[in-house]
Amino acid sequence: MKRFFSAALLLCMVSTQSGYAQNSSVDRKQFFADSSIINATIVTNLSKVFNSKISATFPAKFVTTLPDGTPVNEPIQLQMRGHFRRGYCYVPPLKVIFKSEKQSMLSSLKSLKLVSECKMSKIYDQYLLKEYVIYKIYNLITDMSFRVRLLNLTFEDSLGKKKPVTEHAFLMEDIKDLAKRNGCVEWKKGSVVTETTNRKHMTLVSIFEYMIGNTDWAVPVDHNIKLIVPEQDSTAKPYAVAYDFDYSGFVNTEYAVPDERLEIENVRQRLYRGFPRSMSEIKEALEVFQRQKGNIYATVKTFDLLSSSSKSEIVEYLDDFYDTIKDPKSVKSVFIDNARTK
Repeated sequence: MKRFFSAALLLCMVSTQSGYAQNSSVDRKQFFADSSIINATIVTNLSKVFNSKISATFPAKFVTTLPDGTPVNEPIQLQMRGHFRRGYCYVPPLKVIFKSEKQSMLSSLKSLKLVSECKMSKIYDQYLLKEYVIYKIYNLITDMSFRVRLLNLTFEDSLGKKKPVTEHAFLMEDIKDLAKRNGCVEWKKGSVVTETTNRKHMTLVSIFEYMIGNTDWAVPVDHNIKLIVPEQDSTAKPYAVAYDFDYSGFVNTEYAVPDERLEIENVRQRLYRGFPRSMSEIKEALEVFQRQKGNIYATVKTFDLLSSSSKSEIVEYLDDFYDTIKDPKSVKSVFIDNARTK
């Protein structure tokens, strides 16, 4: 992982060779290509935001410092989202709306999903960081995956009645940008069944979900899955893009429990949720995971914000996956004989 910079936001350059133009807007593509941490503050009425149980939008300000030292203090909107975490978490799930009527340096970011620590504790900080790492690993497996940007984020009360809260969080790339960089557009033709998506890519995604121990997804009901389709081919099948991994065994949150219909004891117990494939199809997909094995482990081991115990836990979990996929009998049992049929 690159060295974190102390006061940073947004390399607003078309290329790494050009300088920062003070009046230009942030380049969204470069924003998610940069892996440095962003130190930022969101100023808002914390009582209203943290205590709201209904869908609502709240005015706020986003404060940071650009790489050239230019201070940024711009109006944004915070929009409530999600269901379970809204009632369970101290910091509710939010979407940050940067776009405003007046053009600003951050308005080009438009609206981005903000993933925050659920509760203010060391263990929940590690949960957040482990989920962030999953997205970085997913980026190694396929370009059809959400890019994320890590924040060191302070929530400051605009009324001065609550103490500031500082946590790690990350912003997620917009689905339209993800689709665009893959020559696609967002699927708008309604829900589809799993086996009407792109077969080769769906195999890859299903194995990825198995690797991280995530069963909390479903294509037909658009549950933690987005669909994109090639822009120039109206007859093409859509590609599935997974997101939201806090219920995975990789993260292993204390609140994550598997659906009782799956008949597994806990989220650490892997269960393959893909449909039947031939051995040649499975082997082709597994080759991607084998090629990226060194990079996957390095992503975990070099991420300094993870505790040593978190790293050890993740490495052990990955070892179990790689032990499985190097054994032909295990591969056949997991991915073919016990694949789902409905």
